[in-house]
Amino acid sequence: MSDYYETLGVSKGASEQEIKTAYRRAALKWHPDRNKTAEAAGKFKEVTKAYEVLSDSKKREMYDQYGESAFNRGGAGNPGSGYSGESNPFEGFGGFSSQGFENVDFGGFSDPFDIFEQFFGFQSPFGGRGGRRQHRRDVYETTLTFEEAVNGVKKTMIVKGEEKSFQIPAGIDDGMTIRFSDFDLQVKVKPHPYFTRKGQDIYFEKDISYPLAVLGGTVDVQTINGTIRLKIRPGTQSGTMVKLHDQGIPYPQSNRKGDEYVVYKINTPSRVSGRAKELLKELEGEI
Repeated sequence: MSDYYETLGVSKGASEQEIKTAYRRAALKWHPDRNKTAEAAGKFKEVTKAYEVLSDSKKREMYDQYGESAFNRGGAGNPGSGYSGESNPFEGFGGFSSQGFENVDFGGFSDPFDIFEQFFGFQSPFGGRGGRRQHRRDVYETTLTFEEAVNGVKKTMIVKGEEKSFQIPAGIDDGMTIRFSDFDLQVKVKPHPYFTRKGQDIYFEKDISYPLAVLGGTVDVQTINGTIRLKIRPGTQSGTMVKLHDQGIPYPQSNRKGDEYVVYKINTPSRVSGRAKELLKELEGEI
């Protein structure tokens, strides 16, 4: 009889997050596409089976009370369910069947193999939800302008010898991969000449004159939605940052937007007139 806590390397009082973290660590270690030892496949099934029980509060409670027998056919507390035989060791085991995982929280992933597809590009040894090993999906690449990535764009490409049109959602970022029904699309985004993007937020450096920084006034600032006028307070320092709420990039498939951050940079002239020098000296004496 195996000990599920020992399999994941956690104590019986482990929190939900500790169990989730332990599973990810163990699954990465034993995934057959990453670990080529003879025992890897068996170990991977063991840690997945342990996580499927311990991540579910009700199943965990039954396991703590009855042990692994609670999930064997006719076992205490769960008669008639659990292992269904050696032909398919996962069939009937809670949320796992020959068709894959269902109704199991794998920490933000639809199934545990998404962990490997997202971070390593590995394929599920069980072929995902289809129950059979799948061939690696075709991957295509497209390059977008900054504006296309922000606003979304319809693209037409030759995919598997056929011309296909598809919509790229607004807010996509450089390096993201979009999964369509029969292929994956990797997106590259060209940099903008004066906007800097960090996630869904954008940063814009605005040069202002020394007199404007000292005396205050107004200035026109670019946003992805057009130009707006901002008020500059007297005594503004170089590096002062102003947040423009909801003036950033949309989140894909969402009504939310990021923000724009305007960073003021005081423009120091390389040459000044004699009169300007006199005025600056007078000003320096009064500060």
